[in-house]
Amino acid sequence: MTLQFHPYDSAFVAAVRAGGPDANGQPAERAVSDGAGNPCRHCLQNIPEGAPMLILAARPFPALQPYAETGPIFLCAAVCASWAGEGVPEILTTAPDYLMKGYGANDRIVYGTGRVVATADLPAYAETLLDDPRIAYVDVRSARNNCFQARITRRS
Repeated sequence: MTLQFHPYDSAFVAAVRAGGPDANGQPAERAVSDGAGNPCRHCLQNIPEGAPMLILAARPFPALQPYAETGPIFLCAAVCASWAGEGVPEILTTAPDYLMKGYGANDRIVYGTGRVVATADLPAYAETLLDDPRIAYVDVRSARNNCFQARITRRS
């Protein structure tokens, strides 16, 4: 199986960069990256030390519902290209492990799929989850802070 990693929605990112509201209805906070642990959820690279960044609330789900988790994310303040690469993105190689959860087409967690997975095992566990026909996609989150990192689907 070939995995496809998805960054945060470009339309939402552009709207927030232009001063639009985040998932909590507030403008993003502006900050400067300290170079460690500031992964941009759009280009899926770490924001370089000294670069301006945005901190905001995000909810990577199409509608409000009990499983539509909202949490903080970072974005490059300057325009960056949306991730369109092959393989595992940079931001999913910098921590020792990640929280992974499978979701159905109804955007609800498929119970029993949530697991903290070692970085090296991330692709294999994503493939295992996506082999289950009940699972439409896998969300990868920080194992320590539960922040959304990226979404994984089967490559079409």
